[in-house]
Amino acid sequence: MSDNPRSVNPDRRGFLKGAGALVVGAGALGVPVGTGLAVFLEPRSGSETGGAFIKVASTNALPADGVPRKFSVLADRVNAWNRQPAAPVGAVYLRRTDETTIEAFNVVCPHAGCLVEYAPDRDSYLCPCHESTFALDGTINDPQSPAPRGLDALEVNLRNGTEIWVRFRNFRTGKSEQIPA
Repeated sequence: MSDNPRSVNPDRRGFLKGAGALVVGAGALGVPVGTGLAVFLEPRSGSETGGAFIKVASTNALPADGVPRKFSVLADRVNAWNRQPAAPVGAVYLRRTDETTIEAFNVVCPHAGCLVEYAPDRDSYLCPCHESTFALDGTINDPQSPAPRGLDALEVNLRNGTEIWVRFRNFRTGKSEQIPA
């Protein structure tokens, strides 16, 4: 061993420089990694509305004969960086069942998530992906259907006599019970 005190200082300085660089580098790298993790782990619900009531249409837009009409559901979408006012978050079928009662169904097939269309010639809803059909009340028409449940009914409020408000939600597909997505 050397008795020279200068031979100990360069090692100590090197260690302190390395430790300082490691702390600064970790701090600088922590910000983008933390931000990336926050974006990745942000809850992704199928319903950006959180199940809130959204004004969808006016009663004037629905025929009195009970034929369903498809309407887009528009809601404000907000994340950490952006706000999109009145962005489409889904769609619903609305139909009158009597003067004051309106039914709403999510347009997503509960089997595999395809978009269901109303087939006026069959007077029912049709999933084009696997030929599932649903009655006007949302129940499954064909017992051989791969759909595990009927169409997802949504809660409807009629406000001010003419405004149709729907509690919009998406549900997990492929499950026999309605589980919010």
